[in-house]
Amino acid sequence: MATVRRPGAYVCGIDAAMDVIGGKWKVLILWELGERTCRFGELRRRLPGVTEKVLASHLRELEVDGIVHREVYDEVPSRVEYSLTSVGVSLNRALAPLGAWGREHILGGVKDAHHVPG
Repeated sequence: MATVRRPGAYVCGIDAAMDVIGGKWKVLILWELGERTCRFGELRRRLPGVTEKVLASHLRELEVDGIVHREVYDEVPSRVEYSLTSVGVSLNRALAPLGAWGREHILGGVKDAHHVPG
């Protein structure tokens, strides 16, 4: 598992964590992969609005950070599946209270549209 330290000094652990999950799509990718292993196209369909370029870039970054595992199967046509590593699972568990806070304080207690993470 390769965890890459980004340029610049971190002020605290939250700063370092936010560097890994920063941006709109990474947390949503983690949320989806927390539910199930997905192929690229399936993940893209489950995240309406994400572009192919952004999804591919974020998946690569999360893989480099040791959060996402990319499994390539030796088949024709080729098949690639994405899943969370144990570090990714622990990150999702850490994000669950943040999701609960957002549901309570921002969404007024409304459940998330299609499933509730961790």
